[in-house]
Amino acid sequence: MCKLLNFVVCFVLFNSILSAQKHLNSHSKVNQPIESYKDVIDDDEIAKIDSLWIRNLYKSSMIDSVFNHLEPIADSQDFVIEDLSTDTLKQRLARLDEKSPFHIEYNIELERLIKTYLKYRRKSYPKLMAKSEYYFPFFEEQLAKYQIPLEIKYLAIVESALKPRAKSRVGATGLWQFMYQTGVLFDLKVSSYVDERQDPIKSTQAACQYLERLYHSFNDWDLALAAYNSGPGNVSKAIRRSGNRTNYWNIRPFLPRETADYLPAFYANMYIFEYAKEHNIIKEKPIIHNFQVDSIQVKQLLTFQQVSDVLGTDIEMLEFLNPSYKLNIIPYVKGRNYKLALPLKDALAFVDNENKLYAYATAQVNEREKPLPKYFEMNQRVRYKVKSGDYLGSIAKKHGVYVRDLKRWNRLRSNNLRIGQRLIVYPKKSNYRLSKPKKVKKIAKVDVPKKGTKKQHTIASGDSLWSIATKYKVTVTAIRSWNNLWSTNNLKLGNRLAIYKM
Repeated sequence: MCKLLNFVVCFVLFNSILSAQKHLNSHSKVNQPIESYKDVIDDDEIAKIDSLWIRNLYKSSMIDSVFNHLEPIADSQDFVIEDLSTDTLKQRLARLDEKSPFHIEYNIELERLIKTYLKYRRKSYPKLMAKSEYYFPFFEEQLAKYQIPLEIKYLAIVESALKPRAKSRVGATGLWQFMYQTGVLFDLKVSSYVDERQDPIKSTQAACQYLERLYHSFNDWDLALAAYNSGPGNVSKAIRRSGNRTNYWNIRPFLPRETADYLPAFYANMYIFEYAKEHNIIKEKPIIHNFQVDSIQVKQLLTFQQVSDVLGTDIEMLEFLNPSYKLNIIPYVKGRNYKLALPLKDALAFVDNENKLYAYATAQVNEREKPLPKYFEMNQRVRYKVKSGDYLGSIAKKHGVYVRDLKRWNRLRSNNLRIGQRLIVYPKKSNYRLSKPKKVKKIAKVDVPKKGTKKQHTIASGDSLWSIATKYKVTVTAIRSWNNLWSTNNLKLGNRLAIYKM
């Protein structure tokens, strides 16, 4: 009864705070020295924060970052950079502070981190900036939609270095480093074929929703980012231990070490991107811009290799544009609208050759010696009641999961269970099946004809196996057989392919 009463009280309080905050400008900030901020809150306000973070305590699992921080060098003289004096840095940070809702203030540790990155990571920024040309428009669109500061786009650099398939040592995945449990809360689905935590658009929407929730808990963007990294519980505890202070720099000594480095890393990357020209950092040429890409909903299972064979799209480009497909296969599942992102010219070619592509894909599937992996999804969590004779291994096997996951989901430090104990489980079940392609006559390997004319085709720009096969009225399988291209699709300009005509 007490637990229910506490929940109701927290829920009412949560809604009342949200209603009040709707009338506030989420980007507003008083530009005054740090001493004049309301840096200490009373017990009633800390209680409000507690009631909000309790709701999210088990909803925050993003505790790891793949952005490895360099240890600061003790001797500040090692950080002397000719084009960045301390006075210049102070002025630039002050300008950033004026136009952002963050408390960007100069301190020696931030200066050391910025100069560390400029000294040791300078070569990585031109490539990061090229990637940002593709990803930042997605980020900014969603951040604006949720009324979140646009500067938070730099957070994805700290989290993943703009690598949508990045995975941390504890399993956090994607541009925004979602743990599985947190992804579930924001409808990011994971299956044997697809991980939506790696989808740039869907994961960005989820990150915005989570950040919005955290901001409404703490009413401060610095604290919201700290909570994004280590969970709202750790931030609330740091506030208490600091004497109910709410400025990030004052609670920083009481935060986990990684979180203590997290916000300075965010500020450092924001500074370098904003002042790249001043440091003579020139971005590389972008791989592609987002306005040069279109998406097509698939009507049957397709592999990246099949798409490349027919359209000539480079496999690496397909991987870059479609990072959520873990096996480089776009599945077709009833109720799931999976799409394939392509460069505009290839998207048009897809429409023109759609029937031929699907026929080719069907033939390829029927030629496979081994069946495709079974499709299964990680379902919503269930509550399992421990029965007599149960042990972790049997429960894990029953639900198709690992023992280590059962222990992590339930914060178990040992393998001991008690009858009647309730366990949280995210089972893997085959509730969905891949569509079966229509059967066609199986195509065998094509031997070199004993009689016939041999031609040499010189690979030119825009050539694909499909276009070459169409030109000479042979099959793609034949070209692969004659040129030993079974394990590769690498058509290099100027190379020659043997073509046999009867």
